[in-house]
Amino acid sequence: MEHAAQGTCPSSVAIIGGGIVGLFTALELLERGYNVSLIEPDLPGGRQAASYGNGTWVSEGAIIPISLPGMWRAVPGFLLDPMGPFVLQWRYLPWLLPWLVRFLAAGRSWSRVERDIPARAALLTGAVARYEACAAEAGISQLMGARGVMYVYRSHADLEADRPAWDLRSKYGIEYEVREGESLRSLVPDLSAEYILGIRILPAVSLRDPGKFCAGLAKLFEDRGGRVFKALATGFDLSGGKLRAVQTSQGPIACDYAVIAAGIGSGKLARMVGDLVPLIAERGYHVEVLDCPIRLQTGLMPADGKMAVSSTLTGLRLAGQVELAKPTTPPDWRRARIQLKHARRMFPQIADIIDNGPHDVWMGNRPSTPDCLPVIGRSSGCPDVFHAFGHGHTGMVMAPGTASLVADLIAGSTPSVDPTPYSPRRFRFSR
Repeated sequence: MEHAAQGTCPSSVAIIGGGIVGLFTALELLERGYNVSLIEPDLPGGRQAASYGNGTWVSEGAIIPISLPGMWRAVPGFLLDPMGPFVLQWRYLPWLLPWLVRFLAAGRSWSRVERDIPARAALLTGAVARYEACAAEAGISQLMGARGVMYVYRSHADLEADRPAWDLRSKYGIEYEVREGESLRSLVPDLSAEYILGIRILPAVSLRDPGKFCAGLAKLFEDRGGRVFKALATGFDLSGGKLRAVQTSQGPIACDYAVIAAGIGSGKLARMVGDLVPLIAERGYHVEVLDCPIRLQTGLMPADGKMAVSSTLTGLRLAGQVELAKPTTPPDWRRARIQLKHARRMFPQIADIIDNGPHDVWMGNRPSTPDCLPVIGRSSGCPDVFHAFGHGHTGMVMAPGTASLVADLIAGSTPSVDPTPYSPRRFRFSR
């Protein structure tokens, strides 16, 4: 074990944010010998967090970003179709335009997309094993669910549209299997016969309840001596270029280092320590069909629906949608229910349950940067404050890798992952 400091007084670290990234970072630093405090205004694992309502997937194959070649042609549709899978509203366009231009530029060509794949892959490798180990330590292994995630297609033409992405997964060593016919039916017997083939990423697992998983990690953290403060971080006490404390709604919390892992709330805190990060809310929705009789053996992504489909403790979760809006904009619950029509196509035999059964709907704010890479590293304004936010659609799977990198940087050791691609200072220049 690499210890935090020599002598009898280990350094103290305050983690701002009790979502999945903050929790893994807190546990990693605790394991390395630091005194760690976690600052979170609500209960870890609660409905307020993006970590609660995601698609449940921990997929090491998530090397492909959201911005891809040709997406710029779809922008008029984003504005004109309020029920499409990717939506932005006219009234927000002036505010979103600088971010949107950078976002489209990041996916302007497959060579540009490939440029960032090594940086994405570096944070994905080993995530499933780390989840399994933490689940065992926390006594929550029962929350580890179906293995693998499978993209399913209704035609070979649909698959060909995704061929460049699968070619990149092959090139970068992502292990997957192709299933057709009886091989496909043996794994997903309840799936409609309209879907004729599937490609299943193997180094992946679904969580039966991401919120309960976060709560279990928080309990493990406290059981091991970590402290949780139910407070809202509001700023930093800086003196002589050094961090003295994190200011909170409940008063200052003294610390030697701080890590900003506050999801969509991170941008404001980052500005206080010298970094202007173009961070927006990519709002996602889920609808859960409660008490659903179908139990999936693998996570599913229908190519025509672009949503994660997973079995949870309470039912069948359908999670997806991208809505670019301010975090305070009221939810449009129609967007959650859009996903039910895709569920009916996938599982027509339970159409009545899908249409008329009880549902749980949820909306959360994915903290997203325009180049689809997180912000990880030392802040520009204070060497004692570090960033760990902006993971967009991949916060669940990148959390263990992010935690390890942040701990390396705080310890001053040679990081196992090159931190350069995640620097907050990359946004000062056009990419």
